[in-house]
Amino acid sequence: GASKAAGGEARPPSVVANLSARVGSIGDNGLGGWYSYRISKAALNMATKNMSLELKRSGVWCVSLHPGTTDTGLSKPFQKNVKPEKLFSTEFTVSQLLGVMESMDASHTGGFFAWDGQQIEW
Repeated sequence: GASKAAGGEARPPSVVANLSARVGSIGDNGLGGWYSYRISKAALNMATKNMSLELKRSGVWCVSLHPGTTDTGLSKPFQKNVKPEKLFSTEFTVSQLLGVMESMDASHTGGFFAWDGQQIEW
């Protein structure tokens, strides 16, 4: 049968998961800087919210996900400022984000969530 979401309802055939970043949160911005990156992630978050409203009509969920600081080439220049326990392997990040998506129910579509499942304000 169809897989079940956390709330017990049938999971949709598709979930669109956009990789965003906490720095794309307008409400969580207490430092400024990183203009282009912040603006692009804030725009992605708006696209996620907008798409979620339309795609939900077709039974598709859509979320923005913050993976945390992951040990990739993108984060290399900033890793010296990251506590070792907050620098994640790609395997850990993927596992965490899949877990967040597996725990979703229909009420989560259009939301913004961190790697640990915590909701992030827009």
